[in-house]
Amino acid sequence: MKITIKEVSTKRELKQFVKFPNKLYLGNKFYVPPLIYSELKTLSKKDNPSFEFCETKYWLAYINYKIVGRVAGIINYNYNKKVGENFVRFGWLDFIEDENVLKELIETVESWAIQKNIKTIHGPLGLSEFDASGILIEGFEELSTSFGKFNFPYYSELIEKLGFKKDIDWVEYNIKVPKSIPEKYSRIAMVVKNRYKLHSARLRKKKDLLKYSDEVFQLLNQEYAGLYAFSELTKTQCEDLKSQFIPLLRLKYVSIILNAENNVVGFGICMPSLSKALQKAKGRLYPFGILRIQNALKYNDTIDTLLIAVHKDYKDKGVNSVIFNDIGNSIINSGITNIESTRELEENFSVQNLWNKFEFRQHKKARCYIKKLV
Repeated sequence: MKITIKEVSTKRELKQFVKFPNKLYLGNKFYVPPLIYSELKTLSKKDNPSFEFCETKYWLAYINYKIVGRVAGIINYNYNKKVGENFVRFGWLDFIEDENVLKELIETVESWAIQKNIKTIHGPLGLSEFDASGILIEGFEELSTSFGKFNFPYYSELIEKLGFKKDIDWVEYNIKVPKSIPEKYSRIAMVVKNRYKLHSARLRKKKDLLKYSDEVFQLLNQEYAGLYAFSELTKTQCEDLKSQFIPLLRLKYVSIILNAENNVVGFGICMPSLSKALQKAKGRLYPFGILRIQNALKYNDTIDTLLIAVHKDYKDKGVNSVIFNDIGNSIINSGITNIESTRELEENFSVQNLWNKFEFRQHKKARCYIKKLV
């Protein structure tokens, strides 16, 4: 059967691009559909500040006028400038179990890369750090987090047939919440606070969090600079992220650590899991999706870890334990029984070591692939 690749050029086609995975994974109990509204905003040149430094193209694959696959081609010029090498990213990759469909989609992105005089392609990656990345290679019978992405097992096998190799892996953990924070952890946290004259910011209202938000993003940019595929967040991006995420945050699951001069030296952010709420919403915010999300933020037995960073001057001094102690007590007091770590680089041992004293399992792994173009 003939496969036709068509570049997305209309609003209707962009909606079809966004909605295709919901049809592909229909009935799959581990797939978590993103909000259609949010996906459209992310992919919109008008609404997403990442387009200040990114160029994209989107394509759909058809067989007999039926959509059977999709892919995005992305050039993040800020990242390429940072690393001194030109890459094209592929992202938003989904396709039926047909290697020819995948081949046509990927070759389309590769042709675009060659037109741009770019000789390396890697992915799946998004426009920024806050977009879903990676192909799931382990954990196909585990519920995705709302910040991860599910795919069928055949994805990795078929993409490797096209000459792609592993570039980096991300891992995810499930951690069982103990009945209480071990006394040793609490004691270490207190010693660290006293030794380095640290204290936790008092966050009573969202405006208290906003007061520290600029410093939080500065620290994130500084400490994430060396992470794979990360490009520094611009001021416009930071403002956009504030408007997106601060309304969703529960302050008891946020820890901001200050030094004696009240400067931010570390932070950690967790959020109640939205996975089941998003499954019920089926990608729609209205009329009931927003109510399901609000309910999940209030009543939940699972929490997702989102971000953690510690200033380089305070690395390896136990600040992680202070953050963990702050949020951990709130987690226990709220009746949370499970922690889901969102995707973290496989060699990020400083974060993974937080779980060593608890019952945990590494249950998911995702991979970013790379290929040199002739």
